[in-house]
Amino acid sequence: MNKRKILLIYTGGTIGMNRNPATGALEPFDFHHLLEHVPELQQLDAIVDNGQLTSDDGRLLPPIDSSDMTPSLWSAVARCIATHYDSYDGFVVLHGTDTMAYTASALSFMLENLTKPVIFTGSQLPIDQLRTDGKENIITAVEIAAAKDDDGHAMVPEVGIYFGGRLLRGNRTTKESAEAFRAFESFNYPCLVDAGVDITYHRERILKPDFSKPMVPHYDLDNNVIIFSLFPGIREDLIQHIIHAPTLKAIVMRTFGSGNAPQQPWLLNALREGTEQGKVIVNISQCVQGAVEMTRYDCGYYLQQAGVISGRDSTVESAVTKLMFLLAQYPDDTDKVREMMGKSIRGE
Repeated sequence: MNKRKILLIYTGGTIGMNRNPATGALEPFDFHHLLEHVPELQQLDAIVDNGQLTSDDGRLLPPIDSSDMTPSLWSAVARCIATHYDSYDGFVVLHGTDTMAYTASALSFMLENLTKPVIFTGSQLPIDQLRTDGKENIITAVEIAAAKDDDGHAMVPEVGIYFGGRLLRGNRTTKESAEAFRAFESFNYPCLVDAGVDITYHRERILKPDFSKPMVPHYDLDNNVIIFSLFPGIREDLIQHIIHAPTLKAIVMRTFGSGNAPQQPWLLNALREGTEQGKVIVNISQCVQGAVEMTRYDCGYYLQQAGVISGRDSTVESAVTKLMFLLAQYPDDTDKVREMMGKSIRGE
């Protein structure tokens, strides 16, 4: 049997960092040094190649701290996967943890009808440190990316985040710890894979694409979007500045509990003005677990009357990247964006 082929795409992040002897700060080093620290990859029943990210004009892009991640770099990752899609069985993206959930969410929307695994992973400690979690994360991510069922189809044909012994759906995941090796959690959806002594695939939880149809990549995103959280004492003048920002097209509004907001007339009027101007306003709970239920309390009803739509149990990362994707797909059709925000298109 031919070995499975996996493309490893290194974007940067802690896993590939080295300590600068002059400053003491962590900084990225090159991909080949990264592989030198994981010789175990050569023992896997898979061929692992290096994928290079390039800009629109073909320039090679250097590794970055994930705090510097941008929509244009999401497009570069999507383009790299699409370019090599037919040549590989799966893809592993090494990424910094701080914005990994944003990138994984964005890629889930940008890669339509994905039929191969795109597994994001990284580490909390650099790969050259004795106690690094990076080795296990890379090795298992590659194993999962290479796994196929009896029909020859990928076991996990979707975008996921592998960390700390679990594979989570990318657009259901958020970073919950800056210190623990199990840095990510999917509060509103169970894990897709458990990796212990054995790797257990929860098939009933994994997306099932149409394997007879091609993957369709999308590269355009519209980042005229903002996230703001409500809090006791929030100021009317600041909300007015946000609502009336001329280029703003969409807002992810983080509310209390099950989607509640102050019943202040000025706030409801401002939200109504925003929706009447064509802005899409999505209600997301500040709670990490649970869903927005805008029919439970009166304040939710008034938000609906103001044109605010429910984000249900979406993560903030998923909601904001989905808006960027939909605004680019339907640039002149706000009603379509609002309609699609109310539907699950990638299991989000």
